Amino acid sequence: MLRLAAFAVTSALAAAAAGPLPPLPEPLGGLLSPPDRLTITMSNTGNRQMDRKYQLECGPVGGSHPSAEQACAKLDRLAQEGKDPFAPVSKRQICSEQYGGPATAEITGTWQGRKVDARFSRTDGCEISRWQELEPLLPPGRS
Repeated sequence: MLRLAAFAVTSALAAAAAGPLPPLPEPLGGLLSPPDRLTITMSNTGNRQMDRKYQLECGPVGGSHPSAEQACAKLDRLAQEGKDPFAPVSKRQICSEQYGGPATAEITGTWQGRKVDARFSRTDGCEISRWQELEPLLPPGRS
Protein backbone atom coordinates (compact mmCIF):
# COMPACT_ATOMS: atom_id res chain seq x y z
CA MET A 1 0.00 0.00 0.00
CA LEU A 2 2.87 2.33 0.85
CA ARG A 3 4.42 1.69 -2.58
CA LEU A 4 1.15 2.59 -4.30
CA ALA A 5 0.93 5.89 -2.39
CA ALA A 6 4.57 6.69 -3.19
CA PHE A 7 3.93 5.93 -6.88
CA ALA A 8 0.88 8.24 -6.92
CA VAL A 9 2.81 11.10 -5.29
CA THR A 10 5.76 10.61 -7.65
CA SER A 11 3.47 10.58 -10.69
CA ALA A 12 1.70 13.75 -9.57
CA LEU A 13 5.03 15.54 -8.97
CA ALA A 14 6.33 14.46 -12.39
CA ALA A 15 3.18 15.76 -14.10
CA ALA A 16 3.38 19.07 -12.25
CA ALA A 17 7.06 19.47 -13.16
CA ALA A 18 6.27 18.95 -16.83
CA GLY A 19 4.16 22.11 -16.80
CA PRO A 20 0.76 22.82 -18.31
CA LEU A 21 -0.41 20.82 -21.27
CA PRO A 22 -0.27 22.56 -24.65
CA PRO A 23 -3.59 23.57 -26.26
CA LEU A 24 -5.31 20.94 -28.34
CA PRO A 25 -4.79 21.12 -32.10
CA GLU A 26 -7.64 23.04 -33.77
CA PRO A 27 -9.55 20.04 -35.14
CA LEU A 28 -9.67 18.51 -31.65
CA GLY A 29 -10.30 21.86 -29.95
CA GLY A 30 -13.24 22.47 -32.29
CA LEU A 31 -14.72 19.10 -31.42
CA LEU A 32 -14.64 19.87 -27.71
CA SER A 33 -16.14 23.36 -27.89
CA PRO A 34 -19.91 23.61 -27.51
CA PRO A 35 -21.89 24.25 -30.69
CA ASP A 36 -23.44 27.64 -31.40
CA ARG A 37 -27.10 27.48 -30.34
CA LEU A 38 -29.50 30.28 -31.08
CA THR A 39 -33.24 30.77 -30.68
CA ILE A 40 -34.76 33.19 -33.19
CA THR A 41 -38.25 34.49 -32.40
CA MET A 42 -39.95 36.27 -35.30
CA SER A 43 -43.10 38.40 -35.09
CA ASN A 44 -45.09 40.88 -37.18
CA THR A 45 -43.46 39.74 -40.43
CA GLY A 46 -46.72 39.84 -42.39
CA ASN A 47 -46.42 36.09 -42.96
CA ARG A 48 -48.08 33.98 -40.26
CA GLN A 49 -45.91 30.98 -41.17
CA MET A 50 -42.76 32.97 -40.38
CA ASP A 51 -44.05 34.42 -37.10
CA ARG A 52 -42.70 31.71 -34.85
CA LYS A 53 -39.68 30.49 -32.91
CA TYR A 54 -36.78 28.79 -34.71
CA GLN A 55 -33.83 26.89 -33.27
CA LEU A 56 -30.44 27.08 -34.98
CA GLU A 57 -27.37 25.03 -34.16
CA CYS A 58 -24.04 25.43 -35.89
CA GLY A 59 -21.11 23.04 -35.50
CA PRO A 60 -22.81 20.71 -36.46
CA VAL A 61 -25.71 22.31 -38.33
CA GLY A 62 -29.14 21.50 -36.96
CA GLY A 63 -32.35 22.84 -35.48
CA SER A 64 -35.66 23.95 -36.96
CA HIS A 65 -34.40 27.00 -38.87
CA PRO A 66 -35.57 26.73 -42.52
CA SER A 67 -32.17 27.81 -43.92
CA ALA A 68 -29.87 26.39 -41.25
CA GLU A 69 -26.85 25.68 -43.46
CA GLN A 70 -26.93 29.12 -45.10
CA ALA A 71 -27.49 30.85 -41.74
CA CYS A 72 -24.53 29.04 -40.15
CA ALA A 73 -22.35 29.83 -43.19
CA LYS A 74 -23.29 33.52 -42.87
CA LEU A 75 -22.41 33.55 -39.16
CA ASP A 76 -19.09 31.81 -39.93
CA ARG A 77 -18.24 34.49 -42.53
CA LEU A 78 -19.07 37.29 -40.11
CA ALA A 79 -16.89 35.66 -37.42
CA GLN A 80 -13.98 35.36 -39.86
CA GLU A 81 -14.39 39.06 -40.66
CA GLY A 82 -14.26 39.86 -36.94
CA LYS A 83 -17.80 41.26 -36.90
CA ASP A 84 -20.32 40.97 -34.08
CA PRO A 85 -23.63 40.53 -35.91
CA PHE A 86 -25.59 40.89 -32.68
CA ALA A 87 -24.17 44.26 -31.61
CA PRO A 88 -26.77 47.04 -31.40
CA VAL A 89 -26.66 50.13 -33.58
CA SER A 90 -24.44 52.79 -32.03
CA LYS A 91 -26.35 55.65 -30.38
CA ARG A 92 -24.02 58.03 -32.26
CA GLN A 93 -24.91 56.63 -35.68
CA ILE A 94 -27.02 58.85 -37.92
CA CYS A 95 -29.81 56.79 -39.48
CA SER A 96 -32.16 57.54 -42.33
CA GLU A 97 -35.81 58.02 -41.45
CA GLN A 98 -36.95 55.02 -43.41
CA TYR A 99 -39.54 52.52 -42.18
CA GLY A 100 -39.09 48.90 -43.21
CA GLY A 101 -42.22 47.49 -41.62
CA PRO A 102 -43.28 46.17 -38.23
CA ALA A 103 -41.25 42.91 -38.29
CA THR A 104 -39.23 42.18 -35.17
CA ALA A 105 -36.84 39.44 -34.17
CA GLU A 106 -35.29 38.38 -30.90
CA ILE A 107 -32.16 36.21 -30.91
CA THR A 108 -30.93 34.52 -27.75
CA GLY A 109 -28.45 31.76 -27.02
CA THR A 110 -24.70 31.37 -27.50
CA TRP A 111 -22.46 32.21 -30.44
CA GLN A 112 -18.67 31.90 -30.53
CA GLY A 113 -18.80 31.03 -26.81
CA ARG A 114 -20.55 34.31 -25.93
CA LYS A 115 -24.07 34.88 -24.67
CA VAL A 116 -26.44 36.45 -27.22
CA ASP A 117 -29.51 38.51 -26.32
CA ALA A 118 -30.28 40.79 -29.27
CA ARG A 119 -33.37 42.53 -30.64
CA PHE A 120 -33.89 43.44 -34.30
CA SER A 121 -36.46 45.64 -36.02
CA ARG A 122 -36.87 47.53 -39.27
CA THR A 123 -37.71 50.95 -37.79
CA ASP A 124 -35.05 53.02 -39.59
CA GLY A 125 -32.26 52.75 -42.14
CA CYS A 126 -29.68 51.54 -39.61
CA GLU A 127 -31.95 48.82 -38.23
CA ILE A 128 -32.90 47.73 -41.76
CA SER A 129 -29.19 47.41 -42.67
CA ARG A 130 -28.49 45.49 -39.47
CA TRP A 131 -31.36 43.10 -40.30
CA GLN A 132 -30.16 42.63 -43.89
CA GLU A 133 -26.64 41.88 -42.66
CA LEU A 134 -28.06 38.77 -40.97
CA GLU A 135 -30.05 37.40 -43.90
CA PRO A 136 -30.64 34.40 -44.18
CA LEU A 137 -30.47 33.99 -40.37
CA LEU A 138 -33.30 36.52 -40.37
CA PRO A 139 -35.69 36.23 -43.31
CA PRO A 140 -35.82 39.04 -45.87
CA GLY A 141 -38.12 41.73 -44.53
CA ARG A 142 -40.81 43.63 -46.36
CA SER A 143 -40.25 47.28 -47.15
